[in-house]
Amino acid sequence: MDIKQIKQIIELIKTSELTEFSLEEEGFKLKIRRGEGGVVMGSATRGTYPPIPLAASAASAAAPVAPAPATASASGASASAANADEPGVSYIKSPMVGTFYRAPSPESAAFVEPGASVAENTVVCIIEAMKIMNEIQAETKGVVVEVLVESGQPVEYGQRLFKIKQA
Repeated sequence: MDIKQIKQIIELIKTSELTEFSLEEEGFKLKIRRGEGGVVMGSATRGTYPPIPLAASAASAAAPVAPAPATASASGASASAANADEPGVSYIKSPMVGTFYRAPSPESAAFVEPGASVAENTVVCIIEAMKIMNEIQAETKGVVVEVLVESGQPVEYGQRLFKIKQA
C-alpha cells in the first residue's frame, strides 16, 4: 500500500460518516480512526515493526486538503441552487474518491454518450478506488445531457459526473 492510497482512505474517512477503517494484507496492518473534533489518527505496522503513528502525517497531508470540504460544501450549496434553476435536471454524483473511467477498457466504447437514455440500473461509468473497479449506476431515469468529467480524471466524493434530464 502506498502513501497515495492511504491519503485517499483518510479523505474518505473525513468526508463520510466512517469513524474507523482497518486493513490487513500480507504482513501489513493499517488502522485509521477519527478521534474527537474530526481529527484522523492511525497506525500502520509491517511485519514485526512497531506501530507508526499516522496522526502527524495525516494532519500534514490533510492541511492542504482541509479547504476542499468547505469548497465541496459551497459547491453543494450552489448545486442545489443550480438544481432549483433547472427543473427536471438531476446529476449523477460520485459516491467515492477515485479515478473516473467512461468505458470498461481503453479499447471499448463509453458506457453512455450524451443523448443516451438511462434507467436506474444502467451502468454509466467506472470509478477505480484502491485498485478496485466500481461500476456506477445512474440511479435515476432520464437522458444524458452532458458528461462532466473526462475519462482518466480523479474525482471526489459528491462530484458531479453526468447531467441528466429526467424522464
